[in-house]
Amino acid sequence: MPIGKHCRMSNEYAPPLADIGFVLQHICGLGDIAKLDEFDHADLDVVTDLLSEAGRFFAQTVAPLNVIGDQVGSVHNADNTVTTPPGFQSAYRAYVEAGWGAVAAAPEYGGGGFPFSVGVVLEELMSTANLSFSMCPLLTQGATRLLEHHGSEAIKAMYLPKMISGEWSGTMNLTEPDAGSDLAAVRSKAEPQADGTYRITGTKIFISFGEHDLTDQIVHLVLARTPNAPTGTKGISCFVVPKYLVNADGSLGARNDVACVSIEHKMGIKASPTCVLSFGEAGEGAVGELVGSLHGGIIAMFTMMNHARIGVAVEGVALAERAYQQARSFADERKQGRASSTVRGERAAISEHPDVQRMLLTMQCQIEAARRLIYATAAAIDHAEHDRDAGSRERHDEIAALFTPLAKSWATDVGFEVASLGVQVHGGMGFIEETGAAQHLRDSRIAMIYEGTNGIQAIDLVGRKLGLRGGDVVREHLARIEESIAATERMDEVRSSAAPLRDALIAARTTTEWLLACDNNDDVLAGATPYLRLMAMLTAGELMARSARIAVANGDGSDQVRTTRFFCEQLLPTATALAPAVMAGAKALV
Repeated sequence: MPIGKHCRMSNEYAPPLADIGFVLQHICGLGDIAKLDEFDHADLDVVTDLLSEAGRFFAQTVAPLNVIGDQVGSVHNADNTVTTPPGFQSAYRAYVEAGWGAVAAAPEYGGGGFPFSVGVVLEELMSTANLSFSMCPLLTQGATRLLEHHGSEAIKAMYLPKMISGEWSGTMNLTEPDAGSDLAAVRSKAEPQADGTYRITGTKIFISFGEHDLTDQIVHLVLARTPNAPTGTKGISCFVVPKYLVNADGSLGARNDVACVSIEHKMGIKASPTCVLSFGEAGEGAVGELVGSLHGGIIAMFTMMNHARIGVAVEGVALAERAYQQARSFADERKQGRASSTVRGERAAISEHPDVQRMLLTMQCQIEAARRLIYATAAAIDHAEHDRDAGSRERHDEIAALFTPLAKSWATDVGFEVASLGVQVHGGMGFIEETGAAQHLRDSRIAMIYEGTNGIQAIDLVGRKLGLRGGDVVREHLARIEESIAATERMDEVRSSAAPLRDALIAARTTTEWLLACDNNDDVLAGATPYLRLMAMLTAGELMARSARIAVANGDGSDQVRTTRFFCEQLLPTATALAPAVMAGAKALV
């Protein structure tokens, strides 16, 4: 019997709009966000209709290309052009015509002006439908965010309208052969010219959609050094370097001196071309313009990187959701053995076996928990950027800063773990490429590396975020969790989840104070990764418990209670048990 008869192939996708809508309303507090001056048009009814249509579009137009994208991949041609897989061009044109990339962008440049938290939902829908396809729009959105915050008025007027519409795409050019996570080692050069422009030379690697056939223009944001710049990150500047020079009337002019000399052959996201770009291939250097202040490139680029870190966290949930949907469908259809309730002589669907049920529920509740953590981060960013009260903006900015490494790291860990469980649910068929389960596992692995590896996120947590206001930002966050636990204890339906939450809270408080008091940096760094996982799972567990309480109060809490109890009572204890590892110090690592 053909393998395809045993499972739903990976080009099918049903957007989980019910859970997304619940999280937007009750965790993000969309109603409160819509009361802000900039978002008075983004009420729940409007957003619900918007997301329903977006879900339909991505499921019908983009998701069917997922398998062909993996099988064919993007191709680097002899003339240094790149051809994307069949169907990608027409799907991208439909995406631009529908205006999906502009929904959460600045209205003054043609955007819809919706909250960032709504934009994050659109990112999830698109990334779950087809992660490779989504990379181009997501990088473009990050590039527009950088230019909005740091570009001159002339640069913004020249690039933002067409980037926001999706007619032009954008990239992030940081990594070089000798400069990966250590950006202080960047060597690309920027020579100032008499007309105020710069000539950029050097090689950048791992540039997603650095060359492709979806848009006529590609706007590269490039880190480089000017002559006599200070060493390290303090000497790096950011430049906008278009594929084609732009004429005064906005039309495209001559080809700039930047070329894609090759693309990487990867284990996953094969339709997303990962390019090696050479600036100055023709000898003169590519024409670029300074973005932000001279030697302020890292500050400018972090605007894009922080946006991208939320986007990569979304990728983790997206791949997990895709793997779960396929595994659940397969488990309902695949018949093997007998369950306790199976009639003699018949076979049971494997979804009736307790071990498979455990795997499926582990997948589902981790997706829901990670989704809540990411969306709560996005809502904090909306409040940090738009609240009228300065004190409220500052508090939400602290929450967003604390949550970002938690979301990026843990959600991408979840993506890979859930995709791996998806293969396991399929059994031997999961190891066969034709089922599509392996693609989700391969695609998900890169997210743990993108935009600062998860280890770097842990270092950021203990090195920067833990010390905010002398540790009080974290202490206040844990105090809010304690209030939520008390509310959970008062509700019969979820009371059993309170004890493991409290155990995790005690572990988080103990390890937090130990790290703050520790004067050995190696010991702190040795405990960074287990500390991040403990904090992320505790935070996500509290959000799950809050969701369950709200759902029960609204009279429809059975599903939320089920996933909350499973997460808190069966998964969260594994995070609590990480406390000794956090405080073990570095000696065991030598």
